[in-house]
Amino acid sequence: MGSQPKLSILFTRDKIEATIKRLAAEIRQDYHDKHPILVGVLKGSFMFMADLIRLLDFPLEVEFIRLSSYGRGRETSGKIKLLQRLQSKVKDRHVLVVDDIIDTGLTISFLLDYLSKKKPASLKLCVLTDKPSRRKTPVNIDYLGLTVPNKFIVGYGLDWDERFRNLPDIYVVE
Repeated sequence: MGSQPKLSILFTRDKIEATIKRLAAEIRQDYHDKHPILVGVLKGSFMFMADLIRLLDFPLEVEFIRLSSYGRGRETSGKIKLLQRLQSKVKDRHVLVVDDIIDTGLTISFLLDYLSKKKPASLKLCVLTDKPSRRKTPVNIDYLGLTVPNKFIVGYGLDWDERFRNLPDIYVVE
């Protein structure tokens, strides 16, 4: 992989934890009586999703979907592929998509369009980090964690070529 890139901390694990507690409180208020399906977008959302659902004290189902638009670089290819489909039926169910980051918006727009065609009772989006400076298509985020600058970030599930996902904080790659 070559030399180690310089990483500088952007959000500490304490800031991330406080953000997830806030998001969970908002979600509990809206979904406590709806038995939603939470759809995690793999691979990046797994840490966020695990920490989030531990704070939700109502019946829910967990699903994962896997999309690809990056390949091995730091720039999106713009071509979105569905690598892993949902197992559960979402028709007439309340669906909450949980993602680690919204960047250009192309991948999440693809996913939301895909899910909306399955006729859920409701469809909302919860995102840990948002990078609005890179947006190419508008995205309505219902539950927003943290806004990030136009920098490449890693840690807490976010990777660079499968590296750095395991870091407990979020870092900027210099």
